[in-house]
Amino acid sequence: MNREYHKWFSPHLQRDMELLIFGHTGDPVLFFPTRTAHFFDYEDWGVIEALRRKIEAGSIQVWCLDSVDKDSFYSKELHPAERILRHLQFEKYVIEEVLSRVQEKNPHPTVVAAGCSLGAWHAVNLAFKYPYLFHKAVGLSGRYDLTISLEHFGDLFDGYRDENIYYNTPSQFIPNLHHPDWIAALKALEIIFVVGEKDVFMENNQALSNALWAKGIWNALHLWDGESHKARYWRHMVQLYL
Repeated sequence: MNREYHKWFSPHLQRDMELLIFGHTGDPVLFFPTRTAHFFDYEDWGVIEALRRKIEAGSIQVWCLDSVDKDSFYSKELHPAERILRHLQFEKYVIEEVLSRVQEKNPHPTVVAAGCSLGAWHAVNLAFKYPYLFHKAVGLSGRYDLTISLEHFGDLFDGYRDENIYYNTPSQFIPNLHHPDWIAALKALEIIFVVGEKDVFMENNQALSNALWAKGIWNALHLWDGESHKARYWRHMVQLYL
């Protein structure tokens, strides 16, 4: 299985960023890491090995991205408004730096966005904001409203709200979405949610799925037994849904 390590200084983030690429051809998959995790974790957890057959067959090429979650959502010394702005810098890094390299290495008209836990939010949020760049979004064990507090997952903005936070909260902005072109672009996406029946985020997944259906936007919500919020479950999920 082809494996490549890449590192460069990101103008948008003003820091070095690293990533791993697995595979040589096929649908490019931007694979976002879990909460505050790193570009190498999916490999360490055996999730990439679970995808070996698809990768070696040339069906997919997986780009494992690094995160800046510790500098954005989990940087408590920053005002919440600055946290979301730091995230938006990361978003520009993905759109303008990573995707340009994807097109240089493996030209495709569209890309898959995928992730687990907070990585699911990254993937789904990005695909919903830029649906013309993607043809598929896969969220595994994700929450799509970072303002809610659920058990040990707190409000990442400490009660603060602004327009940037709203437009990066899919389960808030989708119910109020009426732009016909945007809705049409979302209808062209293959949208897949996977979550455990006892996962603390299950109701949030159900709410977002229902909001999409209310707009006539197809999506699939797959429920797994128990919580299913660990790498041993994700190793099975990616084989089925990625």
